[in-house]
Amino acid sequence: MIVRSPFSRSVSPGPSLYTLSFWLLSVSNFLFSASFSMMIPELPNYLTRLGGREYVGLIIALFTFTAGVSRPFSGKITDTVGRVPVMAFGSLVCFVCGFLYPYLITVWGFLTLRLIHGFSTGTKPTATAAYVADVVPANRRGEAMGMLGLFTAMGMSLGPAIGSWLATDFSMNVMFWVSSAFALLSIGILLRMPETLVNTQPFRFGLLRLKKQEIFDKQAIPPFIVLLLQSFSSGVVLTVISDLSATLGITNKGLFFTVYTIASLVVRLIFSKSSDRYGRVPVLAISTAVLALSMALLVVADTLVLFWTAAIFYGMSWGMNSPTVQAWTADLSDEHTRGRAMATMYIALEAGIGLGAVGAGWLLNHVGEAGIEASFGVGGVLALLAVGYLVWFWRKKPELIRHKVNDADEMALVDGEP
Repeated sequence: MIVRSPFSRSVSPGPSLYTLSFWLLSVSNFLFSASFSMMIPELPNYLTRLGGREYVGLIIALFTFTAGVSRPFSGKITDTVGRVPVMAFGSLVCFVCGFLYPYLITVWGFLTLRLIHGFSTGTKPTATAAYVADVVPANRRGEAMGMLGLFTAMGMSLGPAIGSWLATDFSMNVMFWVSSAFALLSIGILLRMPETLVNTQPFRFGLLRLKKQEIFDKQAIPPFIVLLLQSFSSGVVLTVISDLSATLGITNKGLFFTVYTIASLVVRLIFSKSSDRYGRVPVLAISTAVLALSMALLVVADTLVLFWTAAIFYGMSWGMNSPTVQAWTADLSDEHTRGRAMATMYIALEAGIGLGAVGAGWLLNHVGEAGIEASFGVGGVLALLAVGYLVWFWRKKPELIRHKVNDADEMALVDGEP
């Protein structure tokens, strides 16, 4: 059986950086990230009211598990059917799940939806990263990923604050439905975007059969390792930051996300070109060290000053980490399997977040409040391991510091000295 995609029109990637398609993609990303992030701060208490306090760690873990499992499939479909239909599918999942949360009000119904909801971030970001790499010059990928990340970060910033406001002043159901509406708007924007994959294929279910070499892209192993170690801290933050906020008397549990995302926005605006200029690896080493510092501050955060300082450092680190690791993956990838490489990178993200969420949830249930500090401590140690790996890579693997400049069809240095 063959199902034809409604997004079959193909265009050749243009040389311009900030095209109409780029801005449409950025707005769509804002709506998408706000859609799924607005409910995150309220979900632990919501699940507790449903009678599932012991499953709090699964809120993020189930979501990221499905996202990780779907990455190889989304990578293959992105490289065959096209970038735009995969992005639209991810937003569609957010729309459906947001609409259904108010009607599945048992613990297992809720957890099932979280599992399905993960397909959204398992598909859209993979295709989005490949789309951006298609339409921007190789030597400006860091800048482009940073600018796109501005819109994503704004969604991640405003989403939790809006979600907590809606849940507090209206109801959880209103929050879920607004989340669904944001996703629907994201789909509407995607429908007007041209496809950048030149030789597209109609979707058929046979494409979902993966060969061994289609699951994991070996070229993306270095970014995979770094992102796996970095993203453990994200799983910890998503799971226990609301508990730490309550301990410090902060009623709006989404404010930490707002503060760190504002810091991320500022960093992206000021330093978006830094990895293009100084190299991916050194920039990642510095930003990951800042991530470790933020985790250390959260371990000892017994005052609001320390708490908000940690939020700022956390945002600064991810303001550089996200666009730089995406650009690094694009540098190392082959243009014909770029979707697979991006999927491999995102598998690391989902795995790290999932492990962080499960670990933090286990510590919280078995150690109590001390589990909060322990969770942040583990996240900090893993971030330091990532710094060590990057320093080793910088010194010992110079042959992998190069990337292809497709426009000029020649090799250029990304990191290190000529």
